[in-house]
Amino acid sequence: MGEQHDIDEDAPIFAIAVAAELSGMHPQTLRQYDRLGLVVPARTPGGSRRYSLRHVGQLREVARMSADGIGLPAIARILELEDRVRELHGRVRDLEERVRVELERRPGARVFAAGATGAVVTLRSGTRVRRATELVVWHPRHQLERADDADDAGRSPRSGSSAS
Repeated sequence: MGEQHDIDEDAPIFAIAVAAELSGMHPQTLRQYDRLGLVVPARTPGGSRRYSLRHVGQLREVARMSADGIGLPAIARILELEDRVRELHGRVRDLEERVRVELERRPGARVFAAGATGAVVTLRSGTRVRRATELVVWHPRHQLERADDADDAGRSPRSGSSAS
């Protein structure tokens, strides 16, 4: 049946007349916004303006904010910040992908050890486990006789009774 194609939001495909119609503005307004640096379209080799779907969305947003009473310098700053956020989101996605690929390349880099309670714990590669250095001293409540002394006394060391 019909194939679904993803359209690149940044592809400069609309001439100024089409972008003006899609955004509900006059072409002269789009030219003015371009001169102000508000919404700057791509240019063809001949110098004609070409707008993308993202540009059309920005033009609609400019119209909405302007109707809400926001001035053009503030709108320009808002659009600049939105572009910066979009750029940073892209960088984060790229970095997350690089980390994922790196982790997949090093499957043996994970280190495990037994914790103090016997549970398995994950460690960073190169990390040493802190070993317990406590010393426990045990003193029996009653002094035990040595086996040699018990045999000499004629008693069994286990039962404590006399030999017959």
